[in-house]
Amino acid sequence: MADTPAEPKATVYYDGSCALCSAEIGLYSRQKGAEGVCFVDISQEGADAGADLDRTDAMKRFHVRDADGTLRSGARGFAHLWLQFDRWRWLARIAAIPGIAQLLELLYRGFLPVRPLLSRIARRLGARPVNDQG
Repeated sequence: MADTPAEPKATVYYDGSCALCSAEIGLYSRQKGAEGVCFVDISQEGADAGADLDRTDAMKRFHVRDADGTLRSGARGFAHLWLQFDRWRWLARIAAIPGIAQLLELLYRGFLPVRPLLSRIARRLGARPVNDQG
């Protein structure tokens, strides 16, 4: 993934054992602006998510910590990440419209139960978890 910046604008905690998640993070890590983002594969033993984020919880949902230490998860985490990329800021602006973040969060919660199935489909289509790319 992207190199760890000295002082990241955002730190992303993702499940690198999930092929779908790894493919998505691969897409984000190639965006202009990704050099300011630290991507942490929380599935790796010893991965540090900070005192306020349990590793088990981090594996269940997408989490993003901003530069001042504020932790966001789910749709709000994605919206903060999108702000880091010039080509994705429009999506963050949409997510900031009153009521949209709540709708996106409902959709995200609906996605979570089917994530394992979608990850298996992504794997069959050629996506590989980060920890399986050797």
